[in-house]
Amino acid sequence: MAVELSTEQIRSMLMGISIPPQPQIMVDLQMEQLAPDCTIQGITQLISRDVGLSGSIIKTVNSAFFGLKNKISTVQQACQLLGIDCVVNIVNALSIRGELSDEEIVGLGLFWDSATDVAMMAANIAKQIGVHAPDEAYTLGLFHNCGIPLLMERFDNYSEVMQESYARPAPRIIDVENRLLQTNHAVVGYYVAKSWNLPAYLCEAIHDHHSAQEIFADHEYPDTRKKNLLAILKMAEHLCAMHQTLGGQEEDFEWRQLQDDILIYVGLSAYEFQNLAQDFQLR
Repeated sequence: MAVELSTEQIRSMLMGISIPPQPQIMVDLQMEQLAPDCTIQGITQLISRDVGLSGSIIKTVNSAFFGLKNKISTVQQACQLLGIDCVVNIVNALSIRGELSDEEIVGLGLFWDSATDVAMMAANIAKQIGVHAPDEAYTLGLFHNCGIPLLMERFDNYSEVMQESYARPAPRIIDVENRLLQTNHAVVGYYVAKSWNLPAYLCEAIHDHHSAQEIFADHEYPDTRKKNLLAILKMAEHLCAMHQTLGGQEEDFEWRQLQDDILIYVGLSAYEFQNLAQDFQLR
């Protein structure tokens, strides 16, 4: 579980990094969901005001991992088929990109493409292994590295720091970042997610996504929801070769330390695990 820090400690860890404000669409949807008369129609009306967001949702729902026999053409159809909670999760996942300018999106093309790949792979894995709510895995996959763009803006050498952090089995990726920058992308991402009022379990999964070795070594770890999501995320990161994309490394040292515990936990053999990637690519 993420440790609560004092205001001064938070300010120190964020090192002057400005957390972007919660997108208005997320505020509006959260208020609508809390209303006693919340309806699919009210949710779809809010989302449909943003043409770009609506198009992204429709594209996402029509993608391979949902496996719909008939393609949808409206946000209302997405809500009716998947439920309000699922569609709101997708909105949350897509909102981080909505906070970036066109120039920033182009500049972070490699980061954004990799986040989308991990999100899609995570959702596919969740479906394949029978974990509830693949949209939660999608949200975590797209959002888990949301601290990276903020650190790239803050530190000119952040790309080099990432390569250094992925270059060896120990210490952890975030430990290298802490040593070189006095902060890390997991804790920054945690505070972005928390300030945007994402569910606590997603915030904590973002916080702990480079501390998974301790979690999977603890066979009595109580939070199975977070453990399930972290297992899916780490599998997706490996299959999408994040160690190469972000770290510039041929060897995925983090996965090498985690793979036995995670595969045992989800009940997959190494052969079945590799087939997950092939199955997704053939879709």
